[in-house]
Amino acid sequence: MRIAIATLIGGLVMFLWGAFAHMVLPLGEMSMRAPLDEDKVLSALHDGLPAEHGIYVLPHYDMAMHGDDKAVAAFSAKAKASPYAFIVYSPYGKDPMAMGANLFHQWLSDTLAALIVVLVMLRAGTGAVRGLYVGLAFGVFSWLSLSVPYWNWYRFPGAFTAGTLVEQAFGWLIAGAAAGWWLGRRGRSAGIKPMA
Repeated sequence: MRIAIATLIGGLVMFLWGAFAHMVLPLGEMSMRAPLDEDKVLSALHDGLPAEHGIYVLPHYDMAMHGDDKAVAAFSAKAKASPYAFIVYSPYGKDPMAMGANLFHQWLSDTLAALIVVLVMLRAGTGAVRGLYVGLAFGVFSWLSLSVPYWNWYRFPGAFTAGTLVEQAFGWLIAGAAAGWWLGRRGRSAGIKPMA
């Protein structure tokens, strides 16, 4: 029960921080821009991409070209002369205001991640301060392992990547501190001295 409650606390704190960061602060939308002619772009996507949910990187590099020096040189020249796009595409629309399932999935994801933080904290020591350090480490780890590679390989904007660092690092810092506080509190009531 002690682990479950600490997990729920950590997951809820991270979930609420994420909502605040996206709805009140600009962290989740840094570098996101509106197209000059949205209808034209949507029509081009509909006509130019397959009718299947997928990720498309333009210009597209076909791995079958590997080993063909002429094809690789032609691709390099095209890539240098062309705009670049990383597109997450779905051919079917969805009401973005109907967020019930998305919110549930986000809460579940945050809670499962908080469980991992709590389990590590039980080995590393409990208490709000220890939880703060463990949570911060997880936040920075997640940023380094996911966001930085997207910036490096897929050209995600620097501002978006920096905003993700603040969102993840600060969110897991406070979530870890809250979960660590609960674990330390429960330990004290049982006569166990928590590690700071």
